[in-house]
Amino acid sequence: MKFKHFLLSMLFAFAAFTSTVQASSVPEASAVATAEEKVYESKSVVALLESFFETTGLYSMLNPKDGVKSGHGEELSHFAQSWGRLIMFIIVFILFYLAIAKGFEPLLLLPIAFGGLLANIPIANMTGEEGMLGIIYNMGIANQFFPLLIFMGVGAMTDFGPLLSNPKTALLGGAAQFGIFGSLVGAAVLSQYTGMVDFSLKQCAAISIIGGADGPTSIFIASALAPELLGAIAVAAYSYMALVPVIQPPIMKALTTLEERRIVMKSTRKVNKLEKLIFPLIVVMMIALILPDAAPLMGAFALGNFAKESGVVDRLSNEMQNSLINIVTIFLGLGVGSKLAAESFLIAETMGIMIIGLLAFAAGTAAGVIMAKIMNKFSKEPINPLIGAAGVSAVPMAARVASKVGSEARPGNILLMHAMGPNVAGVIGSAVAAGVLLSIFK
Repeated sequence: MKFKHFLLSMLFAFAAFTSTVQASSVPEASAVATAEEKVYESKSVVALLESFFETTGLYSMLNPKDGVKSGHGEELSHFAQSWGRLIMFIIVFILFYLAIAKGFEPLLLLPIAFGGLLANIPIANMTGEEGMLGIIYNMGIANQFFPLLIFMGVGAMTDFGPLLSNPKTALLGGAAQFGIFGSLVGAAVLSQYTGMVDFSLKQCAAISIIGGADGPTSIFIASALAPELLGAIAVAAYSYMALVPVIQPPIMKALTTLEERRIVMKSTRKVNKLEKLIFPLIVVMMIALILPDAAPLMGAFALGNFAKESGVVDRLSNEMQNSLINIVTIFLGLGVGSKLAAESFLIAETMGIMIIGLLAFAAGTAAGVIMAKIMNKFSKEPINPLIGAAGVSAVPMAARVASKVGSEARPGNILLMHAMGPNVAGVIGSAVAAGVLLSIFK
Protein backbone atom coordinates (compact mmCIF):
# COMPACT_ATOMS: atom_id res chain seq x y z
CA MET A 1 0.00 0.00 0.00
CA LYS A 2 2.79 2.40 0.89
CA PHE A 3 4.41 1.66 -2.46
CA LYS A 4 1.15 2.44 -4.32
CA HIS A 5 0.78 5.69 -2.37
CA PHE A 6 4.34 6.58 -3.30
CA LEU A 7 3.69 5.99 -7.04
CA LEU A 8 0.50 8.05 -6.97
CA SER A 9 2.27 10.91 -5.20
CA MET A 10 5.06 10.89 -7.82
CA LEU A 11 2.49 10.89 -10.68
CA PHE A 12 0.59 13.88 -9.26
CA ALA A 13 3.83 15.77 -8.64
CA PHE A 14 4.95 15.19 -12.25
CA ALA A 15 1.56 16.37 -13.58
CA ALA A 16 1.68 19.52 -11.46
CA PHE A 17 5.23 20.30 -12.62
CA THR A 18 4.28 19.85 -16.30
CA SER A 19 1.25 22.11 -15.97
CA THR A 20 3.37 24.83 -14.34
CA VAL A 21 5.94 24.74 -17.14
CA GLN A 22 3.26 24.87 -19.87
CA ALA A 23 1.46 27.74 -18.11
CA SER A 24 4.67 29.73 -17.93
CA SER A 25 5.27 29.28 -21.67
CA VAL A 26 1.72 30.13 -22.77
CA PRO A 27 2.04 33.94 -22.56
CA GLU A 28 5.21 33.90 -24.68
CA ALA A 29 3.62 31.57 -27.29
CA SER A 30 0.42 33.63 -27.32
CA ALA A 31 2.40 36.80 -27.88
CA VAL A 32 4.18 35.28 -30.89
CA ALA A 33 0.90 33.96 -32.38
CA THR A 34 -0.78 37.32 -31.84
CA ALA A 35 2.07 39.10 -33.57
CA GLU A 36 1.82 36.80 -36.57
CA GLU A 37 -1.95 36.89 -36.91
CA LYS A 38 -3.54 39.67 -38.90
CA VAL A 39 -5.44 42.09 -36.77
CA TYR A 40 -9.14 41.60 -37.45
CA GLU A 41 -11.09 44.68 -38.28
CA SER A 42 -14.79 44.66 -37.66
CA LYS A 43 -16.87 45.24 -40.78
CA SER A 44 -20.41 46.20 -41.46
CA VAL A 45 -22.80 43.87 -43.24
CA VAL A 46 -22.39 45.90 -46.43
CA ALA A 47 -18.60 45.62 -46.23
CA LEU A 48 -18.84 41.87 -45.70
CA LEU A 49 -21.07 41.54 -48.77
CA GLU A 50 -18.59 43.61 -50.79
CA SER A 51 -15.73 41.35 -49.66
CA PHE A 52 -17.73 38.29 -50.68
CA PHE A 53 -18.55 39.79 -54.09
CA GLU A 54 -14.84 40.37 -54.75
CA THR A 55 -14.26 36.61 -54.45
CA THR A 56 -16.91 35.71 -57.06
CA GLY A 57 -16.30 34.72 -60.64
CA LEU A 58 -18.60 37.51 -61.82
CA TYR A 59 -16.38 40.13 -60.16
CA SER A 60 -13.29 38.52 -61.71
CA MET A 61 -14.82 38.73 -65.19
CA LEU A 62 -16.03 42.31 -64.73
CA ASN A 63 -12.74 43.51 -63.26
CA PRO A 64 -9.80 41.83 -65.05
CA LYS A 65 -6.40 42.49 -63.49
CA ASP A 66 -2.79 42.42 -64.53
CA GLY A 67 -0.68 39.50 -63.35
CA VAL A 68 -3.47 36.91 -63.22
CA LYS A 69 -2.09 33.58 -64.41
CA SER A 70 -3.64 30.54 -66.01
CA GLY A 71 -3.34 27.02 -64.67
CA HIS A 72 -0.15 26.64 -66.71
CA GLY A 73 1.48 29.72 -65.19
CA GLU A 74 0.97 31.98 -68.20
CA GLU A 75 -0.25 35.54 -67.65
CA LEU A 76 -3.82 36.07 -68.86
CA SER A 77 -4.84 39.05 -70.96
CA HIS A 78 -7.76 41.21 -69.87
CA PHE A 79 -9.74 39.83 -72.83
CA ALA A 80 -9.15 36.22 -71.77
CA GLN A 81 -10.29 37.04 -68.23
CA SER A 82 -13.49 38.78 -69.31
CA TRP A 83 -15.01 38.62 -72.79
CA GLY A 84 -12.98 35.54 -73.66
CA ARG A 85 -14.63 33.50 -70.93
CA LEU A 86 -18.07 34.72 -71.95
CA ILE A 87 -17.45 33.74 -75.59
CA MET A 88 -16.22 30.31 -74.51
CA PHE A 89 -19.34 29.80 -72.39
CA ILE A 90 -21.42 30.51 -75.52
CA ILE A 91 -19.33 28.07 -77.59
CA VAL A 92 -19.66 25.41 -74.89
CA PHE A 93 -23.46 25.74 -74.82
CA ILE A 94 -23.52 25.46 -78.62
CA LEU A 95 -21.58 22.18 -78.28
CA PHE A 96 -24.11 21.03 -75.67
CA TYR A 97 -26.91 21.78 -78.14
CA LEU A 98 -25.22 19.87 -80.96
CA ALA A 99 -24.55 16.87 -78.70
CA ILE A 100 -27.99 16.69 -77.06
CA ALA A 101 -30.47 18.13 -79.55
CA LYS A 102 -28.75 17.05 -82.78
CA GLY A 103 -27.03 13.90 -81.55
CA PHE A 104 -23.64 14.88 -83.01
CA GLU A 105 -21.09 12.51 -81.38
CA PRO A 106 -22.64 13.04 -77.91
CA LEU A 107 -20.44 10.45 -76.18
CA LEU A 108 -17.39 12.66 -76.63
CA LEU A 109 -18.75 16.07 -77.54
CA LEU A 110 -20.68 16.33 -74.26
CA PRO A 111 -17.73 15.62 -71.89
CA ILE A 112 -15.44 17.80 -74.03
CA ALA A 113 -17.90 20.67 -73.78
CA PHE A 114 -18.31 20.19 -70.03
CA GLY A 115 -14.54 20.15 -69.63
CA GLY A 116 -14.46 23.44 -71.53
CA LEU A 117 -17.11 24.84 -69.19
CA LEU A 118 -15.05 23.91 -66.12
CA ALA A 119 -11.81 25.17 -67.68
CA ASN A 120 -13.23 28.69 -68.08
CA ILE A 121 -14.49 29.09 -64.51
CA PRO A 122 -12.56 32.02 -62.99
CA ILE A 123 -10.42 31.68 -59.85
CA ALA A 124 -11.00 27.90 -59.50
CA ASN A 125 -7.84 27.14 -61.56
CA MET A 126 -9.07 23.67 -62.52
CA THR A 127 -6.57 23.33 -65.38
CA GLY A 128 -3.54 23.65 -63.12
CA GLU A 129 -1.39 20.67 -62.21
CA GLU A 130 -3.30 20.20 -58.96
CA GLY A 131 -6.72 20.98 -60.46
CA MET A 132 -9.15 18.23 -61.49
CA LEU A 133 -8.80 18.86 -65.22
CA GLY A 134 -5.04 19.24 -65.00
CA ILE A 135 -4.71 15.92 -63.17
CA ILE A 136 -6.87 14.17 -65.80
CA TYR A 137 -4.89 15.73 -68.67
CA ASN A 138 -1.51 14.72 -67.24
CA MET A 139 -2.86 11.29 -66.27
CA GLY A 140 -3.77 10.12 -69.76
CA ILE A 141 -3.55 12.71 -72.52
CA ALA A 142 -0.12 14.28 -72.05
CA ASN A 143 1.35 10.75 -72.15
CA GLN A 144 -1.04 9.66 -74.99
CA PHE A 145 -2.49 6.81 -72.88
CA PHE A 146 -6.22 7.52 -73.20
CA PRO A 147 -6.29 7.47 -77.05
CA LEU A 148 -4.59 4.06 -76.95
CA LEU A 149 -7.25 2.68 -74.61
CA ILE A 150 -9.94 4.07 -76.91
CA PHE A 151 -8.27 2.32 -79.85
CA MET A 152 -8.24 -0.91 -77.86
CA GLY A 153 -12.00 -0.66 -77.37
CA VAL A 154 -12.58 0.25 -81.01
CA GLY A 155 -10.54 -2.78 -82.05
CA ALA A 156 -12.72 -5.01 -79.88
CA MET A 157 -15.81 -3.65 -81.65
CA THR A 158 -14.39 -3.97 -85.17
CA ASP A 159 -15.15 -6.75 -87.63
CA PHE A 160 -12.49 -7.21 -90.31
CA GLY A 161 -14.75 -9.60 -92.21
CA PRO A 162 -15.91 -7.12 -94.91
CA LEU A 163 -12.32 -6.04 -95.57
CA LEU A 164 -10.99 -9.60 -95.75
CA SER A 165 -13.81 -10.74 -98.01
CA ASN A 166 -13.00 -7.96 -100.51
CA PRO A 167 -9.36 -6.93 -99.92
CA LYS A 168 -9.23 -4.47 -102.81
CA THR A 169 -11.45 -2.12 -100.86
CA ALA A 170 -8.38 -1.41 -98.72
CA LEU A 171 -7.26 0.83 -101.60
CA LEU A 172 -10.25 3.05 -100.89
CA GLY A 173 -9.19 3.43 -97.27
CA GLY A 174 -5.72 4.37 -98.48
CA ALA A 175 -7.02 6.86 -101.03
CA ALA A 176 -9.06 8.66 -98.41
CA GLN A 177 -5.84 9.41 -96.51
CA PHE A 178 -5.02 11.85 -99.31
CA GLY A 179 -6.89 14.38 -97.20
CA ILE A 180 -4.25 14.03 -94.46
CA PHE A 181 -1.16 14.56 -96.59
CA GLY A 182 -2.88 17.06 -98.88
CA SER A 183 -3.89 19.19 -95.94
CA LEU A 184 -0.36 18.94 -94.53
CA VAL A 185 1.02 20.54 -97.67
CA GLY A 186 -1.86 23.00 -97.84
CA ALA A 187 -1.40 24.13 -94.23
CA ALA A 188 2.33 24.58 -94.75
CA VAL A 189 1.79 26.63 -97.93
CA LEU A 190 -0.93 28.72 -96.28
CA SER A 191 1.30 29.44 -93.32
CA GLN A 192 4.42 30.22 -95.31
CA TYR A 193 3.09 32.28 -98.22
CA THR A 194 -0.08 34.01 -97.07
CA GLY A 195 0.75 35.16 -93.56
CA MET A 196 -2.84 34.44 -92.50
CA VAL A 197 -1.67 31.87 -89.95
CA ASP A 198 1.70 31.00 -88.50
CA PHE A 199 1.93 27.23 -88.07
CA SER A 200 5.15 25.32 -87.69
CA LEU A 201 5.61 22.14 -89.73
CA LYS A 202 4.88 20.05 -86.62
CA GLN A 203 1.65 21.94 -86.05
CA CYS A 204 0.67 21.47 -89.71
CA ALA A 205 1.23 17.72 -89.33
CA ALA A 206 -0.93 17.58 -86.21
CA ILE A 207 -3.72 19.54 -87.91
CA SER A 208 -3.66 17.38 -91.05
CA ILE A 209 -4.83 14.25 -89.17
CA ILE A 210 -8.27 15.85 -88.95
CA GLY A 211 -8.65 14.85 -92.60
CA GLY A 212 -8.81 11.22 -91.52
CA ALA A 213 -11.86 11.92 -89.33
CA ASP A 214 -10.30 9.88 -86.54
CA GLY A 215 -10.68 11.55 -83.14
CA PRO A 216 -8.37 9.34 -80.99
CA THR A 217 -5.61 9.47 -83.62
CA SER A 218 -5.95 13.27 -83.85
CA ILE A 219 -5.59 13.57 -80.06
CA PHE A 220 -2.68 11.10 -80.04
CA ILE A 221 -0.61 12.97 -82.61
CA ALA A 222 -1.60 16.45 -81.39
CA SER A 223 -0.43 15.65 -77.86
CA ALA A 224 2.88 14.49 -79.33
CA LEU A 225 3.53 17.22 -81.91
CA ALA A 226 1.41 20.25 -80.96
CA PRO A 227 -0.11 20.02 -77.45
CA GLU A 228 -0.82 23.76 -77.49
CA LEU A 229 -3.34 23.17 -80.31
CA LEU A 230 -4.90 20.04 -78.82
CA GLY A 231 -8.23 21.63 -77.90
CA ALA A 232 -8.90 23.12 -81.32
CA ILE A 233 -7.74 19.99 -83.16
CA ALA A 234 -9.87 17.66 -81.03
CA VAL A 235 -12.99 19.82 -81.33
CA ALA A 236 -12.50 20.11 -85.10
CA ALA A 237 -11.93 16.35 -85.51
CA TYR A 238 -14.98 15.31 -83.51
CA SER A 239 -17.13 18.07 -84.98
CA TYR A 240 -16.43 16.90 -88.52
CA MET A 241 -16.94 13.28 -87.50
CA ALA A 242 -20.32 14.30 -86.16
CA LEU A 243 -21.10 16.24 -89.33
CA VAL A 244 -20.39 13.31 -91.65
CA PRO A 245 -24.11 13.03 -92.61
CA VAL A 246 -24.08 16.72 -93.51
CA ILE A 247 -20.69 17.14 -95.23
CA GLN A 248 -20.30 13.93 -97.22
CA PRO A 249 -23.56 13.50 -99.21
CA PRO A 250 -23.17 16.70 -101.31
CA ILE A 251 -19.59 15.72 -102.20
CA MET A 252 -20.61 12.15 -103.03
CA LYS A 253 -23.48 13.28 -105.26
CA ALA A 254 -21.37 15.93 -107.00
CA LEU A 255 -18.72 13.38 -108.00
CA THR A 256 -21.02 10.55 -109.11
CA THR A 257 -23.81 10.07 -111.61
CA LEU A 258 -27.22 8.63 -110.75
CA GLU A 259 -26.31 5.47 -112.66
CA GLU A 260 -23.18 5.00 -110.57
CA ARG A 261 -25.05 5.52 -107.32
CA ARG A 262 -27.57 2.89 -108.40
CA ILE A 263 -24.93 0.17 -108.86
CA VAL A 264 -25.73 -3.00 -106.91
CA MET A 265 -22.70 -4.83 -105.56
CA LYS A 266 -22.60 -8.63 -105.33
CA SER A 267 -22.51 -10.36 -101.97
CA THR A 268 -19.03 -11.15 -100.75
CA ARG A 269 -17.72 -14.49 -99.50
CA LYS A 270 -17.95 -15.56 -95.89
CA VAL A 271 -14.72 -15.12 -93.96
CA ASN A 272 -13.75 -17.96 -91.62
CA LYS A 273 -12.61 -17.48 -88.04
CA LEU A 274 -8.98 -18.39 -88.69
CA GLU A 275 -8.60 -15.53 -91.19
CA LYS A 276 -10.01 -13.04 -88.69
CA LEU A 277 -7.72 -14.41 -85.99
CA ILE A 278 -4.56 -14.20 -88.05
CA PHE A 279 -5.20 -10.78 -89.60
CA PRO A 280 -4.50 -8.57 -86.52
CA LEU A 281 -1.28 -10.51 -85.92
CA ILE A 282 -0.19 -9.90 -89.52
CA VAL A 283 -0.95 -6.19 -89.13
CA VAL A 284 1.16 -5.94 -85.98
CA MET A 285 4.08 -7.82 -87.57
CA MET A 286 4.00 -5.56 -90.63
CA ILE A 287 3.98 -2.50 -88.38
CA ALA A 288 6.90 -3.95 -86.41
CA LEU A 289 8.97 -4.44 -89.55
CA ILE A 290 8.04 -1.32 -91.52
CA LEU A 291 6.65 1.43 -89.28
CA PRO A 292 7.34 0.92 -85.55
CA ASP A 293 6.16 4.46 -84.73
CA ALA A 294 2.59 3.37 -85.49
CA ALA A 295 2.91 0.42 -83.09
CA PRO A 296 1.20 2.05 -80.07
CA LEU A 297 -2.01 2.79 -81.98
CA MET A 298 -2.11 -0.34 -84.12
CA GLY A 299 -0.91 -2.53 -81.26
CA ALA A 300 -3.79 -1.42 -79.04
CA PHE A 301 -6.24 -1.76 -81.94
CA ALA A 302 -5.00 -5.25 -82.83
CA LEU A 303 -5.09 -6.37 -79.18
CA GLY A 304 -8.76 -5.45 -78.86
CA ASN A 305 -9.64 -7.18 -82.11
CA PHE A 306 -7.55 -10.27 -81.36
CA ALA A 307 -9.23 -10.68 -77.97
CA LYS A 308 -12.64 -10.48 -79.64
CA GLU A 309 -11.87 -12.90 -82.45
CA SER A 310 -10.11 -15.44 -80.21
CA GLY A 311 -13.43 -16.31 -78.59
CA VAL A 312 -11.77 -17.43 -75.35
CA VAL A 313 -11.68 -14.13 -73.43
CA ASP A 314 -15.20 -12.84 -73.86
CA ARG A 315 -15.09 -11.18 -70.46
CA LEU A 316 -12.05 -9.13 -71.46
CA SER A 317 -13.48 -8.33 -74.86
CA ASN A 318 -16.78 -7.21 -73.38
CA GLU A 319 -14.99 -4.97 -70.87
CA MET A 320 -12.97 -3.36 -73.67
CA GLN A 321 -16.13 -2.73 -75.68
CA ASN A 322 -18.20 -1.41 -72.78
CA SER A 323 -16.90 -0.43 -69.34
CA LEU A 324 -13.31 0.40 -70.29
CA ILE A 325 -14.07 2.50 -73.35
CA ASN A 326 -16.93 4.28 -71.55
CA ILE A 327 -14.79 5.25 -68.55
CA VAL A 328 -11.88 6.37 -70.69
CA THR A 329 -14.22 8.37 -72.92
CA ILE A 330 -15.31 10.43 -69.90
CA PHE A 331 -11.74 11.18 -68.88
CA LEU A 332 -10.62 11.79 -72.46
CA GLY A 333 -13.43 14.28 -73.05
CA LEU A 334 -12.77 16.20 -69.83
CA GLY A 335 -9.02 16.24 -70.49
CA VAL A 336 -9.48 17.59 -74.00
CA GLY A 337 -12.01 20.10 -72.69
CA SER A 338 -9.33 21.48 -70.36
CA LYS A 339 -7.67 22.88 -73.50
CA LEU A 340 -10.77 24.91 -74.37
CA ALA A 341 -9.81 27.70 -71.98
CA ALA A 342 -10.27 31.13 -73.58
CA GLU A 343 -6.56 31.98 -73.60
CA SER A 344 -5.65 28.90 -75.68
CA PHE A 345 -8.75 28.48 -77.87
CA LEU A 346 -9.71 32.03 -78.88
CA ILE A 347 -6.74 32.67 -81.13
CA ALA A 348 -6.46 33.25 -84.88
CA GLU A 349 -4.92 29.82 -85.40
CA THR A 350 -8.12 28.14 -84.19
CA MET A 351 -10.09 29.45 -87.15
CA GLY A 352 -7.31 28.30 -89.46
CA ILE A 353 -7.48 24.82 -87.92
CA MET A 354 -11.24 24.63 -88.43
CA ILE A 355 -10.95 25.70 -92.10
CA ILE A 356 -7.99 23.43 -92.90
CA GLY A 357 -9.68 20.53 -91.13
CA LEU A 358 -12.87 20.97 -93.14
CA LEU A 359 -10.96 21.11 -96.42
CA ALA A 360 -8.93 18.05 -95.42
CA PHE A 361 -12.03 16.05 -94.56
CA ALA A 362 -13.70 17.04 -97.84
CA ALA A 363 -10.54 16.14 -99.78
CA GLY A 364 -10.36 12.72 -98.13
CA THR A 365 -14.00 12.02 -98.99
CA ALA A 366 -13.51 13.14 -102.60
CA ALA A 367 -10.33 11.10 -103.03
CA GLY A 368 -12.09 7.94 -101.83
CA VAL A 369 -15.00 8.43 -104.22
CA ILE A 370 -12.71 9.14 -107.18
CA MET A 371 -10.61 6.05 -106.45
CA ALA A 372 -13.79 3.94 -106.32
CA LYS A 373 -14.88 5.36 -109.69
CA ILE A 374 -11.52 4.36 -111.19
CA MET A 375 -11.70 0.89 -109.67
CA ASN A 376 -15.22 0.44 -111.04
CA LYS A 377 -13.95 1.15 -114.55
CA PHE A 378 -11.34 -1.60 -114.41
CA SER A 379 -12.99 -4.13 -112.10
CA LYS A 380 -14.80 -7.22 -113.33
CA GLU A 381 -17.27 -6.95 -110.48
CA PRO A 382 -19.22 -3.67 -110.24
CA ILE A 383 -18.18 -1.27 -107.48
CA ASN A 384 -20.49 1.46 -106.30
CA PRO A 385 -18.32 4.62 -106.01
CA LEU A 386 -20.26 5.71 -102.94
CA ILE A 387 -18.40 3.23 -100.74
CA GLY A 388 -15.19 5.17 -101.42
CA ALA A 389 -16.45 7.95 -99.16
CA ALA A 390 -16.36 5.47 -96.25
CA GLY A 391 -12.56 5.38 -96.57
CA VAL A 392 -12.35 8.09 -93.92
CA SER A 393 -12.17 6.41 -90.55
CA ALA A 394 -15.38 7.70 -89.00
CA VAL A 395 -16.53 4.21 -88.03
CA PRO A 396 -19.30 3.24 -88.66
CA MET A 397 -21.02 6.52 -89.49
CA ALA A 398 -19.31 7.01 -92.87
CA ALA A 399 -20.35 3.50 -93.94
CA ARG A 400 -23.95 4.19 -92.90
CA VAL A 401 -24.01 7.45 -94.85
CA ALA A 402 -22.71 5.68 -97.98
CA SER A 403 -25.43 3.04 -97.64
CA LYS A 404 -28.10 5.69 -97.06
CA VAL A 405 -27.17 7.68 -100.16
CA GLY A 406 -27.12 4.45 -102.17
CA SER A 407 -30.57 3.41 -100.96
CA GLU A 408 -31.91 6.85 -101.89
CA ALA A 409 -30.76 6.28 -105.48
CA ARG A 410 -32.07 2.71 -105.55
CA PRO A 411 -34.44 1.68 -102.75
CA GLY A 412 -33.41 -1.62 -101.21
CA ASN A 413 -29.77 -1.31 -102.30
CA ILE A 414 -27.85 -2.11 -99.10
CA LEU A 415 -24.21 -1.03 -99.26
CA LEU A 416 -23.42 -1.09 -95.55
CA MET A 417 -21.30 -4.25 -95.43
CA HIS A 418 -19.49 -3.29 -98.62
CA ALA A 419 -18.73 0.16 -97.19
CA MET A 420 -17.43 -1.29 -93.92
CA GLY A 421 -14.39 -2.67 -95.78
CA PRO A 422 -12.95 0.74 -96.72
CA ASN A 423 -14.21 2.16 -93.43
CA VAL A 424 -12.10 -0.27 -91.39
CA ALA A 425 -9.19 0.20 -93.81
CA GLY A 426 -9.48 3.93 -93.12
CA VAL A 427 -8.88 3.34 -89.41
CA ILE A 428 -5.69 1.45 -90.23
CA GLY A 429 -4.74 4.08 -92.80
CA SER A 430 -5.06 6.99 -90.39
CA ALA A 431 -2.99 5.16 -87.76
CA VAL A 432 -0.31 4.43 -90.34
CA ALA A 433 -0.35 8.07 -91.47
CA ALA A 434 0.10 9.14 -87.85
CA GLY A 435 3.05 6.78 -87.52
CA VAL A 436 4.65 8.22 -90.67
CA LEU A 437 4.29 11.79 -89.38
CA LEU A 438 5.69 10.85 -85.98
CA SER A 439 8.68 9.11 -87.57
CA ILE A 440 9.40 12.18 -89.74
CA PHE A 441 9.59 14.53 -86.75
CA LYS A 442 11.62 12.25 -84.48
